[in-house]
Amino acid sequence: MTNHLYQNDLPDGLDMGPVVAIDCEAMGLHAHRDRLCLVQLSGGDGNVHLVQIAKGQREAPNLCAMLENPDVLKLFHFGRFDIAGMYHTFGALAAPVYCTKIASRLVRTYTDRHGLKTLVQEMLGVDISKQQQMSDWGAEELSAAQLDYAASDVLYLHRLREEMNKRLEREDRMELAQACFDFLPTRAKLDIAGWPETDIFAHA
Repeated sequence: MTNHLYQNDLPDGLDMGPVVAIDCEAMGLHAHRDRLCLVQLSGGDGNVHLVQIAKGQREAPNLCAMLENPDVLKLFHFGRFDIAGMYHTFGALAAPVYCTKIASRLVRTYTDRHGLKTLVQEMLGVDISKQQQMSDWGAEELSAAQLDYAASDVLYLHRLREEMNKRLEREDRMELAQACFDFLPTRAKLDIAGWPETDIFAHA
């Protein structure tokens, strides 16, 4: 595994392939209040590309081009948060997308534990550390431990997707899952537009 750290944007000409795993670190979980600090990406080859986002930064042309590229599938775990955070920061809406947390909720109905650590442990037999989860991601210099933690959030998503797809197919829920994935960018836009906790499909 190799971590590549960049400032402000991905480098010109970087091609991570047709499926890119993405995760974000922010100062908190409220997109309007808590700024985006780090975006980590992997093409599934064991390399992780980490982009440190400056305070007040509103542009990242190469990153945004990849997010909006219709030929690149963006792979997330709890994509709703990451898609909303990057959309709020840069105005770029990621699509098409896949979310392993949504897939897990559709096929692992025998549990209410759908966190990444649990999924990677159960489905891949790998134990990842969450020690740096509560960390100051806005620091000017990130520690090696922070970078390794951030990298671990995208390193296993390609393999997780493969396993999730097997279960979705087995349980005849792939079509339903795809419909959820297709709606996810719109759900993120609703979050940013002011309907974060409201189910607009509810009767009351």
